[in-house]
Amino acid sequence: MKDLLFSVFPNENFIDLSLYQFGREQCSPAHSFGPAARNHYLFHYVISGTGHLMADNSSGETKEYSIKSMQGFMIFPDQITTYIADKNMPWEYIWIEFDGLRAKSIIDATGLSPDNPVYKARSKELRENMMNEMIYIADNGDSSPFHLIGHLYLFIDYLARSAAEIKIRQGSRLRDFYIHEALAFIEQNFQNNISVEDIADVCVLNRSYFGKIFKEAVGKSPQDFLLNYRMVKAAELLKLTKLSVGDISNAVGYDNQLHFSRAFKNIYGLSPKNWRTEQMLKG
Repeated sequence: MKDLLFSVFPNENFIDLSLYQFGREQCSPAHSFGPAARNHYLFHYVISGTGHLMADNSSGETKEYSIKSMQGFMIFPDQITTYIADKNMPWEYIWIEFDGLRAKSIIDATGLSPDNPVYKARSKELRENMMNEMIYIADNGDSSPFHLIGHLYLFIDYLARSAAEIKIRQGSRLRDFYIHEALAFIEQNFQNNISVEDIADVCVLNRSYFGKIFKEAVGKSPQDFLLNYRMVKAAELLKLTKLSVGDISNAVGYDNQLHFSRAFKNIYGLSPKNWRTEQMLKG
């Protein structure tokens, strides 16, 4: 195996969970990375050796953690971290960077958080299965996007089930039911002129309370989630069809094409027309 194996995931059309980059590295003594912040969730699993993680917690304090083989650590979006290989027994680790609309609720269930970033498995079998999925993804970066996403879901399953601490919150099952109903309603009606009030009404909840539990579970407000969902769908249509920008605007719930174009540019940095042209040039 090479000292460093690194791949970037080529496809952006996955909404619930998607890969961003992944790899494997045998670090040299005292090799370090950071301080830096990531845009997505980044999980490292230590195959051998030891090292140290310095990470900001929810209060902004920097905490140091010693991490050894068969353990791991999660880096959270916008969290500032530095990690350093041991001078005498430098670690070999494997990593996966991922995100998506369902990512926060899944990670919350593991008990991992900025205040508790160290992964310690409660099941040897599940831990080994998780590691094998990570190795498979790292070693098969040339596989099709759907193939790799399938293994990402298996990795996430083993990660969640092997985590040492599972947080069980009072009322969490009822909350999960409400979130499931809300997400299903958005997925089935995003092309219509729906509002946050409409989504809350489906759950038979007060809008303020619904917005609170939705953001806690998903990591985005209902407004931001609906906007991002529509724009991702719009990007798919721009990339995969020859529909006009006006038709795509209507297809994702915008009667006003100008409002749609402004919303799209706020997310992707380009107008729908220019974004489509850029994607065509990429091949």
